[in-house]
Amino acid sequence: MEYTIRPIAYVHNTRKEMLDDNWGSILSEIVLTPELEESALLGIEAFSHLDILFYFDQVSDDKIQYEARHPRNNPDFPKVGIFAQRGKNRPNKLGVTTVELIKHEGKKLIVQNLDAIDGTPIIDIKPVMKEFLPKKEVIQPAWSSQLMAQYWK
Repeated sequence: MEYTIRPIAYVHNTRKEMLDDNWGSILSEIVLTPELEESALLGIEAFSHLDILFYFDQVSDDKIQYEARHPRNNPDFPKVGIFAQRGKNRPNKLGVTTVELIKHEGKKLIVQNLDAIDGTPIIDIKPVMKEFLPKKEVIQPAWSSQLMAQYWK
């Protein structure tokens, strides 16, 4: 079974390449497509954070990972399955990031901490609600903290 999903918005920012680190200083605009009304964002400014689901459209099919690998191809990290990491080379090329909403203007959202490059199609936008956050402590392996040390700088 296949599904057709159309973008609801696109990212506009200064980041043109898919690099692994230094996303924290990037401000991004998320602009709704012409088919969507401005009212689709009505009330969104009441939320401080949003979950953004996007499509890694610039990842070529030959780069998709279907098996275990070392994150960032770094042999210092353990070999783990693609679903045990957040790499861009995923089978369905989907990314999700929690961003801070800085400003809402009409059909445009200004956000910070979105790790998507300029032109990236947005699949969905959801407000972050405390009730959907983990109820217990988040646990992760040490290698993932090492890998993320420079990601948001």
